[in-house]
Amino acid sequence: MAVEPSSSESMKRRVGRRMKKMSNIYESAANTLGIFNSPCLTKVELRVACKGISDRDALSKPDPCVILKMQSHGQWFEVDRTEVIRTCINPVYSKLFTVDFYFEEVQRLRFEVHDISSNHNGLKEADFLGGMECTLGQIVSQRKLSKSLLKHGNTAGKSSITDFFSKSDPFLEIFRMNDDATQQLVHRTEVVMNNLSPAWKSFKVSVNSLCSGDPDRRLKCIVWDWDSNGKHDFIGEFTSTFKEMRGAMEGKQVQWECINPKYKAKKKNYKNSGIVILNQCKIHKMHSFLDYIMGGCQIQFTVAIDFTASNGDPRNSCSLHYIHPYQPNEYLKALVAVGEICQDYDSDKMFPAFGFGARIPPEYTVSHDFAINFNEDNPECAGIQGVVEAYQSCLPKLQLYGPTNIAPIIQKVAKSASEETNTKEASQYFILLILTDGVITDMADTREAIVHASHLPMSVIIVGVGNADFSDMQMLDGDDGILRSPKGEPVLRDIVQFVPFRNFKHASPAALAKSVLAEVPNQVVDYYNGKGIKPKCSSEMYESSRTLAP
Repeated sequence: MAVEPSSSESMKRRVGRRMKKMSNIYESAANTLGIFNSPCLTKVELRVACKGISDRDALSKPDPCVILKMQSHGQWFEVDRTEVIRTCINPVYSKLFTVDFYFEEVQRLRFEVHDISSNHNGLKEADFLGGMECTLGQIVSQRKLSKSLLKHGNTAGKSSITDFFSKSDPFLEIFRMNDDATQQLVHRTEVVMNNLSPAWKSFKVSVNSLCSGDPDRRLKCIVWDWDSNGKHDFIGEFTSTFKEMRGAMEGKQVQWECINPKYKAKKKNYKNSGIVILNQCKIHKMHSFLDYIMGGCQIQFTVAIDFTASNGDPRNSCSLHYIHPYQPNEYLKALVAVGEICQDYDSDKMFPAFGFGARIPPEYTVSHDFAINFNEDNPECAGIQGVVEAYQSCLPKLQLYGPTNIAPIIQKVAKSASEETNTKEASQYFILLILTDGVITDMADTREAIVHASHLPMSVIIVGVGNADFSDMQMLDGDDGILRSPKGEPVLRDIVQFVPFRNFKHASPAALAKSVLAEVPNQVVDYYNGKGIKPKCSSEMYESSRTLAP
C-alpha cells in the first residue's frame, strides 16, 4: 500500500489538508465506540489502488471493492468503502477515504479487498481477496505506503494494495470590510492544483478597490481547498490591513497565522492551520485620465469621411450623403455626436478633416487622404461647425469613386502622433474618427497600420454608416481577440473601437458618443503609463500661466 501524506509541520503543507465531512457510517460508529478522545485538528484523504488481484475463479476477473476499517478498543469497524470496479485486476479507485488525524494517537487501519460480483447480495456473500494493516501515522509520515495483500495470514499471490494521500488545491480570497458591515470580494487567486506548497502568482489591485483608499480598513483573507463541485473546503482565515501589508516592501516579508475558528474553540493547544506569507508588496502610482487632461494634455481630433461611390449620388435622396434641408444625414449625425465631446478637450478647436475614396479636382485622380477644405497645407477646420460646412461644400466638387481604403488616413494621423513621441511629454493624444459605409478593401494594410499606431499616442474610432454587412470590420476591434498584422505582430494596445450607426439610429446622439468614446480614457492612460510618462503637474501649469500673465 502506498500513501502520499501531507506534513503537519508547516503552513504550506497544512494548507493542503482537506476538511471534508465524514460519511454517516463513520460518524455513527465513531460516536458509538468513543474513538475520539480529543477534537480533531486535521482530516486527511486517502486514495487506493490495487495491483495483480487474483480470484478463486481463474477463468474470470474479479469485481473488487476496498473496505476501510479502523480499530478501537480491540474492535474493527467499517469507515467507508470504494466503488466496485468490474472485471479488473489492477483497479484504481476514484473514491476518497476521509479520516480524522490525531498525532497523539496510534490509529490502526485495515484495508480489505472483496470480490463483490453482481450476483452477490452483500458483503457476506462476497469473496475475501486479501487485506493489509497499517497505522495512519505510517501513511502520513511515508507519503506513500505499499504492502502485499494477506489472506488468512499468507501472501495472496502477487497482489498488492496502494494508497495515495490526496494533496490539496488551495486558493486565497481577499475581502474588503465595508462600513455597513458587508464585505466585498477584492481578489481571488488562481487555484494551485495538487500542491502542498502553494505559491500564488503576483497580482495587481487598485488601492481604491482594496481598501477604498483607507490603509487602516480591515481586510478579511480566506484560504480554501478547491473542489470541482463548487463546495470548496474551508482551511482558515485571517484579517489584515493595507497598512500592515505595506510592511512587505523593500524585500521584507509579512506573515499571518491562518486560523480555523472551529478548531480553535475545540482544542486548547491549537495554534493555527498554517502560515500565509506575503513575499512582496509594491505600490505603483497609476495616473488617471483626468490627471493627464488637467496636466495639459490636448485631444487632437481628426475626422475622415468615406466618399466612395457605394454611398450613392449625393443629389439623390437615397444617398447616404444626401443633404436634406431639415434633417442631417448619418454622416453628419455621427460627426457631430462624437466631435462635440472631443472639442472640449482641444484648446484651439481646430480640427483636421479628410476624405477618402473620391476623385478630387482639379485632375480628378483618386485620393484616400485629401483635405475636404482642399487646402493640403492646412486641412484644419474651425470647430465642428467648420468641419460640417467643409463637408457640405466639398460634396458637389467630388466624384464619388473607390475603393474603400483607410490605411492611408491612419498612416497620415500616425505620422503626426509619431512626431509627438519625440517630446517625451503628455502633450497631445490623437483621436481619428473614420466614417465609412462599407467593409474596407485594404484590410491587410489597415491591420498593419493599426499595429504600428498602437505604439503611438493615438486611438481610432470607426463608425459604420448605412445598412452594409459590417461583420468583417469587427476583427479590427480587439475586444474579441488580439488583432495582428499580416506578419503576425500583435497590437501593443487595443486602440480601435468599431460600432454600426444603425445600432443608434433611434437613440440620442449622446448614446452613440458614449459608446464610441467609452474606451478612450483607458487607452490614453494605458499609453502614457506604459511609456512611463507622467502628467504635467497642474500646479506647475498654473505657475507658468501666472508668470506669463501681463
